[in-house]
Amino acid sequence: MNQAPILKTLLIVYHSLTGGTEQLARAAAQGAGAEVGVQVRLLTAPQAGPDDVLAADAYLFATPENLAAMAGLMKDFFDRCYYPVLERIEGRPYATLICAGSDGSNAARQIERIVTGWRLKPAAPALIVCTHAQTPEAILAPKQIAAEELRRAEELGAALAAGLALGVF
Repeated sequence: MNQAPILKTLLIVYHSLTGGTEQLARAAAQGAGAEVGVQVRLLTAPQAGPDDVLAADAYLFATPENLAAMAGLMKDFFDRCYYPVLERIEGRPYATLICAGSDGSNAARQIERIVTGWRLKPAAPALIVCTHAQTPEAILAPKQIAAEELRRAEELGAALAAGLALGVF
């Protein structure tokens, strides 16, 4: 059986404390994984480093919004990787997934500012999924993301991978 060679790599980097963001990242990976010619690498923020960023052709960054900001471990990922890859990944596409209790826009803005410095190209607007968790108990509780939101993340992953495979980006 002849299989098409892997031509491109999509790196998905995520952090998840209560499981919501992980569900979204895995759904995106599943959608992207259906694309022939694209290898999907799904790494947690602490696992991912500059070599992973350099080896990828496109990126999907997924984080919860904590206290109106991206999660600290995602910030740590960007802190560790920013300068080692600066001026070496310009023009590559990216997308963002945010799992938020109410808004999510500030976490999306923070990532957008960072990747603007890297000169990455947005492949899609940030996908923000709102869990409506507003009490300490609800915020800290394990999350179960609705099927429709998981489909949206899966479609985002599929679209990013398809664009990558077709050379759109």
